[in-house]
Amino acid sequence: MKKPAWVIDKERARRAAAAETLWLFGLHAVRDALTNPARERIRLVLTRNAHDKLAEAVAAAGMEPDIVDARKFDAEVPLQPESVHQGAALEVKPLRWGPVSEVCIDGPGKPLVVLLDQVTDPHNVGAVLRSAEVFGARAVIAPARHSAPETGALAKTASGALERQPYLRVVNLAEAMEELKAAGYILIGLAGEAEATLAEALAEVGNRPVGLVLGAEGPGLREKTRATCDRLARVPFAGDFGSLNVSNAAAIALYAAATR
Repeated sequence: MKKPAWVIDKERARRAAAAETLWLFGLHAVRDALTNPARERIRLVLTRNAHDKLAEAVAAAGMEPDIVDARKFDAEVPLQPESVHQGAALEVKPLRWGPVSEVCIDGPGKPLVVLLDQVTDPHNVGAVLRSAEVFGARAVIAPARHSAPETGALAKTASGALERQPYLRVVNLAEAMEELKAAGYILIGLAGEAEATLAEALAEVGNRPVGLVLGAEGPGLREKTRATCDRLARVPFAGDFGSLNVSNAAAIALYAAATR
């Protein structure tokens, strides 16, 4: 009996996910991945100088690195030309954090999450992950499509947070939002045109779990995402210029929510 098309597509997606790997680079990102027991590691490439700096982490991971000449490093590892690798690169499998219910509802940390609507810049997402870790959020959630995937550039910007801060890529962001709402989360979407300030919205929420929803710079929140939020709020600004980088807005919102 021939398998239905949806079953075939699901199997292909599962095989593709199993085969997916990425390269982390830079001393900090590689060290953190080497010391993360949840990270599945495949190949470690180091210059002699980088190996000396990472010797303790390499030994703890039990990996046998490929030591290469610094002049030949770029030919050994498939990184973007502008990548500041510092002579260290590690091929790994993406982290699997688990479902929203497991991480955001029953997981450790404050009942506080960040949801990113089509934020595709890895540097912005990396910075959001770093802020989320600092302020104790349970997770950063983004759609699997049209968002920044786990990459070396994202890991480097996150400065180690990628190994510790759950980054959940979901099939449908609106469905994940509804799941959080059913679990008691109040979802606050950040929008410059909102009447209420973030402080006012958080005061209304009290001590209930909060999800902060941010859109990409320019387009902002999509219509469906906006409609699924419980309320909209803005970060107040002085003067005529009122636009913040999404990672800066996330840091401010996280601080406000975490220190209620």
